[in-house]
Amino acid sequence: MLEKEKEALAKRIAGEITLSSDPGKTMRKWREIFGISQTELAEYLGVSSSVISDYEGGRRKSPGASTIRKFVEALLEIDERRGGNVIKAFSKTIGSELPTSAILDIREFALPLTIKDLVGAVKGDVVANMHLLDRRIYGYTVVDSIKAILEMSSEEFLKLYGWTTERALIFTKVTTGRSPMIAVRVQGLKPAVVVLHGVKKLDELAVKLAERERVPLVVSHASSEAELITGLRRLVEKTEREL
Repeated sequence: MLEKEKEALAKRIAGEITLSSDPGKTMRKWREIFGISQTELAEYLGVSSSVISDYEGGRRKSPGASTIRKFVEALLEIDERRGGNVIKAFSKTIGSELPTSAILDIREFALPLTIKDLVGAVKGDVVANMHLLDRRIYGYTVVDSIKAILEMSSEEFLKLYGWTTERALIFTKVTTGRSPMIAVRVQGLKPAVVVLHGVKKLDELAVKLAERERVPLVVSHASSEAELITGLRRLVEKTEREL
């Protein structure tokens, strides 16, 4: 199933772990992206959960090539057993043109961040689900809301998620916030957080939809799209320095 994409994803994971200054953090990032618990991974590898915990916490020396290979194979095999959702999502980002007229920026973090980190970067105010700000995110997509809603098909809209829904969807040129939240609800897949930029008067329905879907909603007060994206890219650079 999707052998080329699977091989490309395996190389990416192994490469990130090998080159990381904190391999344990990177291993944890990928385990969480795949939605696999320490216990499940340990059972597959035939080790105790404490071994996985020790690697992720930096209490064991950096894993060797054999350990990294077994770790990557375990993630991919467990994902395939579940239907290959992560591998399939990754495959959609290879060899296909994204609707670039709508997408202004799309990045993955080298290490996961919290929504709280993102709020500061976008000069945001949280207007729904303040209690979920510790949720971890792995990337972001900045999208022109008008083009996204008027021009993009359902399949193209799903590409806004990259290859994990645990990310921020950031809509610019927003007036009230109602349309972006309706679009998120209709599509079925929920991002970890939605950020609205350019809001003139926030619609109460947007807040209610966010609360119903348990998606934190943030209003950005960045002075322009350029300032918004600059703040986000600084977050990317921060995670790359920490690798």
